[in-house]
Amino acid sequence: MSDPTGRNRKAGNGEDSIYWDKSKNRFVGAVSLGFTPAGKRHRPKVSGKTKTEVRHKLKELKRELDAGVKSSASYTVAQAVSDWLDKGLKGREETSISTYRILADTHITPYLGAAKLRELDADQLDEWLEERATVLATQSLRMVHSILRRSISQGQRRNKVVRNVAELVQVPEGRSGRPSKSLSLEQGEAVLRAKEGSWIHAYVVLSLLVGVRPEEARPLAWTHVHIDHREGERPHVDVWRSVRRHGDTKTRRSRRSLAMPHQVAAVLKAYKARQITECAAAGAPWTDERLVFPTTDGQQRSSLNVRRNFRALLKEAGFEDPQSWVTRELRTSFVSLLSDHGIPIEVIARVVGHSGTNVTEKVYRKQLRPVLSEGAEAMDSIFGAGPTIVETPPET
Repeated sequence: MSDPTGRNRKAGNGEDSIYWDKSKNRFVGAVSLGFTPAGKRHRPKVSGKTKTEVRHKLKELKRELDAGVKSSASYTVAQAVSDWLDKGLKGREETSISTYRILADTHITPYLGAAKLRELDADQLDEWLEERATVLATQSLRMVHSILRRSISQGQRRNKVVRNVAELVQVPEGRSGRPSKSLSLEQGEAVLRAKEGSWIHAYVVLSLLVGVRPEEARPLAWTHVHIDHREGERPHVDVWRSVRRHGDTKTRRSRRSLAMPHQVAAVLKAYKARQITECAAAGAPWTDERLVFPTTDGQQRSSLNVRRNFRALLKEAGFEDPQSWVTRELRTSFVSLLSDHGIPIEVIARVVGHSGTNVTEKVYRKQLRPVLSEGAEAMDSIFGAGPTIVETPPET
């Protein structure tokens, strides 16, 4: 069968051959590797629209063979990503795996999934990243690129592909991400007065005035809350656990004990007394192993449950758009209020559990004044003695 150029020469023994396949409407190149143990000819093949393209692919194929790699010509991006999600994330949090899977299903597979890894080139990835940069924030874009890079790396380790083309491209700047907000002093005072006596009020007081992470507040047990302190010792909370795998905190420095402002201690003391009363009324034994912010059946609250109740509190506090706020912004507000009050960045970073000042300064802090002071004492100064505690019926 002749090729479209009208030139055709039979390859000699042991030579590579390039020929026109009319059924595929493409040029096909084959490398002769002798015979298999079963006696069949072993001829790996590649294909392309032009002879030049096929010659290039034959060179790539020979390099793979010389390196002892038997990559698959049909192995696609979708298969690589699926293999990594299924086998390359052992021991990771289910929530992390779910996030990776959603990003891959949304931003990788629909655009690159059908592409064969052996044929994927840097130009294709540059185009894909530029297009995704119009809809993703920079951090999300970097995460999507990381998923692809790590998926191909796993394919390399399993001899599915020789090179990792994702390492050859740079990630462009994406869209501006959602900026975190911080409560003003007036907003903070309104928040501290809303839904007094309820669990979400106690949660907000602890989060805003002590700066614990949402993931640290939800699993907090009374055994780690020290409001009946010894003389000469400030009330404090041991932030030793989180909702992360095995209950570990985010970093080593995140495991810390934090002094409470007097307002927090007063609110939590009244809140604990109410919980003990409710427990006795239900005929259940009290133990400090109980959660500080449990559901009605004593289980740990979900982040969605906390966020929904937090926004209801903001609505009562007079916020025009409570749906635009999330619970982690209580922590950014804690940092900003301390900084505005004159706490040095090094002290704030230590209190919030950051390993250094970089994240505190770039992400959390909104103001800065270089005056020495301390966290709990500063919050007592900022908000004073706090509102009068009013008992209200329990919330679900």
